[in-house]
Amino acid sequence: MYSDLDFILSNYHSIDTASFSWSAPSNIALVKYWGKKENGDQIPANPSISFTLKNCKTITSVTISSKVEKDSFSFDLLFEGQPKEDFKPKIQKFFERIYLYCPYLKEYHFTIDTQNTFPHSSGIASSASGMAALSMNIMSLEKMLKPEISEAYFYAKASFLARLGSGSACRSIIGNVVSWGKNETIKNSSDLFGVAFENIHQNFHNFQDTILLVDKGEKQVSSTVGHNLMHNHPFAEQRFDQAHHNIAKIVTLLETGNVTEFMSLVESEALTLHAMMMTSMPYFILMKPNTLEIINKIWKFRSDTQTPICFTLDAGANVHVLYPYNSKEKILQFIQHELVGYCQNGQYICDEIGNGAQDLK
Repeated sequence: MYSDLDFILSNYHSIDTASFSWSAPSNIALVKYWGKKENGDQIPANPSISFTLKNCKTITSVTISSKVEKDSFSFDLLFEGQPKEDFKPKIQKFFERIYLYCPYLKEYHFTIDTQNTFPHSSGIASSASGMAALSMNIMSLEKMLKPEISEAYFYAKASFLARLGSGSACRSIIGNVVSWGKNETIKNSSDLFGVAFENIHQNFHNFQDTILLVDKGEKQVSSTVGHNLMHNHPFAEQRFDQAHHNIAKIVTLLETGNVTEFMSLVESEALTLHAMMMTSMPYFILMKPNTLEIINKIWKFRSDTQTPICFTLDAGANVHVLYPYNSKEKILQFIQHELVGYCQNGQYICDEIGNGAQDLK
C-alpha cells in the first residue's frame, strides 16, 4: 500500500521533447462522496464506489519540450484545438498542488490539447475525466524520466494526482467499478487514490447508463461549495456512517448479482445526496421539476412492467438511468417514448460500463 511520500519522485532522467495522448472517462458514483476532511488535501469524508463509464470521456494530448528557465510552470491550453484561457487557472492550480510529487514540471513547456466526446456544457461534469486524462499524460512523462517505475505504481500515482485536481477523478483511471476512500470492506482501499473492485457478478457486466440531460446550465452551487457545507452539517456524521454501511452492502450485491436490492440502494444513495444539499445551511436544491417527473416515470414503469431499471443522480439535475444490457431495447423505447420530453432539447447520451483510461499513442 502506497503512502503519499511514496509518490515524491527523485533521481530521474531528463529528455528534450516527447508527446503523449490518453483518453479517460467520466464515472458515476453508486455510493456517493459528499464532504471532504478539513485537514486533508482532497481527502474524502466518506468512501464511495462508482461505475466507470465508456463513451463519455476526455481525450487529451500533451507535447512537452525542455526549457532553459525552470523557475515557473509553462503551458499552453487548447480546447478542441483552440486556446481556452479560462481553463488555465485550474491547470495552474493543479500543477501547484502536484509539484511536490512531480518536481520535473517546471523543467518543461507543456502544450495541452483536450476535447470531450460529450457536448461541452451538457451538464455532465468533465473535471473527473479531464483531470484523469491529464494525469495519465503526466505519468507517461514520468515513466520516460524514470523507466523503472512499476505498472502498479504508475496507475496508483496517476489516480493520486487526478484526485488532487478533482476528487472523483481518481475513480476514472482503472477498472470498471472503483472504490475511493478508506473502508473496512474493500481490501487495500485508500483515501489517496481509487482502487479497482473486480469481483463483479455477470449480471452487472455491460451495465448500461443512459444520461438524460435535464439541465445543461451551470449549477447555481458548485460541488466545491457543496462539499464544504458538510463541515457543519447537522446530519454529517450519520451520513458518513451510512456511506460505510452502504459500501459493505453494495459490495455484497455486486458480488452476488442481486440487481433488485442494488437498484434500491443506488436510488436511496442518490436521494440522500440531494437530501444533504437540502438540509445544509445555506440549503440548496439542484434537482429540477423535470428531474422529479423522470424519477416518478421510472418508478411507475418499473412497477408496471417489472423491468430492472433505476436512476441515480450526480450533484445536478441530470438523471442517469441504469439497467442491465439485456433490457436495453425495451428501456430505450421507454426513454424515447416517455422521458425524452423532459430533457433539454430532447438530448440524452447512451453509455455503459467501461474500463478506465486508455493510451492512444
